[in-house]
Amino acid sequence: MSEGKTSTPDTEIPVTIAMSSRLLFKQEQQDRGPAFNFVKALKAVNAELRSHYPESEELFKVILIDDNPSSGILKHKIHEHGLKDLITVLSVTEDQLVSELKTNNTHLYLSDKPGLKVQEAVNEGIAAATMSTPKTDMPVSEDQLHVVFDGDAVLFSNESELVFQSDGLQGYLKNEKQKVKIPMNEGPFKGFLEVLIKLQKKLHSKGLCKKCPIRTYLVTSRGAGCDGYRALNTLHTWGLELDESVLLGGGKKGPTLQRIRPHIFFDDQKSHINAALEVGSVACLVPSPKNNK
Repeated sequence: MSEGKTSTPDTEIPVTIAMSSRLLFKQEQQDRGPAFNFVKALKAVNAELRSHYPESEELFKVILIDDNPSSGILKHKIHEHGLKDLITVLSVTEDQLVSELKTNNTHLYLSDKPGLKVQEAVNEGIAAATMSTPKTDMPVSEDQLHVVFDGDAVLFSNESELVFQSDGLQGYLKNEKQKVKIPMNEGPFKGFLEVLIKLQKKLHSKGLCKKCPIRTYLVTSRGAGCDGYRALNTLHTWGLELDESVLLGGGKKGPTLQRIRPHIFFDDQKSHINAALEVGSVACLVPSPKNNK
């Protein structure tokens, strides 16, 4: 587990996702925000987990960071949409935010605006990203959570990206060939993937394999050569098996996201974020940890 958590992988604690309340409900008109379908999918997964593990506390828990605690509209909307059992509302100052995230064993923090707090959370070992609203709403599953991860600087460290930036494509490919059997260091979202796969395994053990309510995807610009093999070998070394890995070889991610229809997509490149938003996918920009730069 990452530094932001104090538990061990076998400890049954909630999978805690904190986010700005504006991501769930837009502030003025209280319309649905970009995270609404994601949160509804978390609720659907919890229903399956409760039906098979009624005594377990290992469920998704959403913490809403409320910037306007004096208003009762937010709690009314939570109740109206049947999300009361899933959501806890937290009023906290910006200075105390990261400390509160750590206190609550937060696995993922989603902000509606980029800034130092997202970077600070990542530097403290918490998976964190800035969520953007797509231009159109892509239809997504109501009973199966689809989560898509980029590889470099998201699941993996940014070590290979730094080689690409300094030595170009040929230098990058040479580096990956030389290190093809050497696993990469972990990136900021490895821990979040771990808890998702742990929940998947619990559901698989109850016979929910093909109909598991959680599906995980790797969508990477790496190709099918040594660079792609190194990514897959790294995941295998970690004991993490995603439902699908797509090696695009530098191709555009938009068409793949249109096929997968994710509730949430994590990437560190603004170009891929923009491509996702163009096809209607909710996309989250991941900053690089300072110690990887």
